[in-house]
Formats: sequence, C-alpha cells, structure tokens
Amino acid sequence: MDFQLSQDQRALRSGIRDLLSGRFDRDRMRAAHEPGGGVDRALWRELGTAGFFALRLPEAAGGVGLGLPESVLLFEQIGWALLPGPLAATQLAAGVVKGAAEGGAVVALAEAGRPVGHLEEADALLVLDDDRTRVVSGGTLRRLVREARPVRSLDPGTPLWRVPDLSGCEGEVLADGARLRCEGALLAAAEQLGSATRGLEAAVQHAGARQQFGVPIGTFQAVKHLCADMLVRAETARSAVYAAAVTADPVEAAGAKLLADGAAVGNARDCLQVCGGMGFTWEADVHLRLKRAWLRAGEWLTAADAEEVLAADLG
Repeated sequence: MDFQLSQDQRALRSGIRDLLSGRFDRDRMRAAHEPGGGVDRALWRELGTAGFFALRLPEAAGGVGLGLPESVLLFEQIGWALLPGPLAATQLAAGVVKGAAEGGAVVALAEAGRPVGHLEEADALLVLDDDRTRVVSGGTLRRLVREARPVRSLDPGTPLWRVPDLSGCEGEVLADGARLRCEGALLAAAEQLGSATRGLEAAVQHAGARQQFGVPIGTFQAVKHLCADMLVRAETARSAVYAAAVTADPVEAAGAKLLADGAAVGNARDCLQVCGGMGFTWEADVHLRLKRAWLRAGEWLTAADAEEVLAADLG
C-alpha cells in the first residue's frame, strides 16, 4: 500500500506552511504567549476564511470537502507554527456550531475532570465525558464561565479554568462522540508531530551554527546522537500518524497519539539540551514547545488511556 502524499496533498501542506508563516510569524507567536494573548479573533477569522475549520465539511454545506488525511496535514503545520487555541475542537464542531466554520466562533474542549482551555474566549464547548459527547453554549456556557475559577497553566499560550461538574450540563448530544474523540486524538497527534519536527529543525540549525573549540557543536558525537534520536522519534511518529489518518482506526489513532506525544516532549527536551544555556531562556522558543507538548499530551487521549486502548486490542 502506498502512503506517499499526493501532489495535491503536498501542495496543501506547502500552502498551509506559507499561510501560517505570513499570518503568524515569530513576533505574533510570541505576542500570543504573553499575558492577555489568548485567541487572536482577527487571525481566527482569517483562518476561517482560508478554510481551516470548514476543511472537512462537504462542499454542499459551504465546506472544502477534504478528508481526515488533509486535516492531519493541516494540524501538523499548526504544531510546527505553535499556533495556540482550541483549533481541533473548533474544526470538529464546525458543522453544528453556528459561525465556527467561518472562524466567527471559538469552540473549546471540555473533558470531565480536567481544566478547560480558553474558556473565557469560547462561544461553545465540545464536552467529552464517559457517557456522551455534546455541544454546550448559550446560558449554560455563561453559567459555567461565571462559576469557573482560573488555574495556573503550564503553557502560557493556553489559559486554563477549573469548571464545575460537567455531567449535568445540557447541550446538543452528538451521536458520533466516539468518532470525534478518536479524530480529536489524531489531530492532537498531528499537532505534536509538527512540534517534534520543528524541534528537530531548530536543534540541527543551532548545532550547525554554534561553535566550540573552533568547530560547530554538530560535529561532536554526543550532539549527533541527540539529533539522530530526535529524527527517529519524529519519523516513527509521522508513519503512525499518517497511517492512522488513512485508516481512521481508533486503535491506530491511540498508537499514533502515544508516539507523537513522546516525540514532541522528547524532541523539545533534546532541543533544550542541544541549545544549552541559551535554550533555557525566556527569549528562546524551545520552552514554549515543551510546555505545549506537555499540555497536548493530556488532551483528547492521555498516555494511560491510549495504553488501555492498545492493551484491550491485544486481548
């Protein structure tokens, strides 16, 4: 079976990279991670106009009409650019939340027992719990916002809020909740893959430019080994994520999420090691990738949950 990207898919990936580079450069990325940054509504609308959220909606409904593999390519570039916000939840709920497809609404992810990111900025919540998946908005959402309490977030680009028990919240129940959870986990895995790839690129670039004892540090064996390990993690995760995007199998998605989480966290850590003292400063971007990777690893499907899915399949 050939899993190579088609010419159209390669063009899509390249176009997304160019769009994000032009609309979300490093200055805008850093601003989004400062206090009060959060979701940039103007940029959110630009992404909606470009079809980010309507990518998988049918053309008859005003969407682009593409599939899960194309969404994975999109979210890989989102992770590469370190674009903040509940993009996966907004795309998955674009068909049921008014304005979400056009970028006029932000849909945050709410999981039972976990803090909610971007709650104050959300126009709706995609609520996942053990019993059902539903969309919460209007008066119920406003009540949750009033009762919620902010908690310190590891990721400066993702403000977090502790909300009351979500089990009693009324909202539109979605019949395909299991599918949404699977696809959300896969999109998060794609985002982690993009972050892992960017961490590798940053480490290699620094290793080639930074000199010690008159030679680039990339010539040192220890640094070579770190970069080689990063490449193996990223490419192993890429194979798993791309394959799961084609099959849409929940077990393969769980494996892809597990590998991509490990690649994003491991590559950010090794990038810090390669960059040395410079990498630990606030001015460097490496710590932002590590913190986002830690946060994404706890969303949609945690390592423990993914391992349970894989173990159940083996049994």
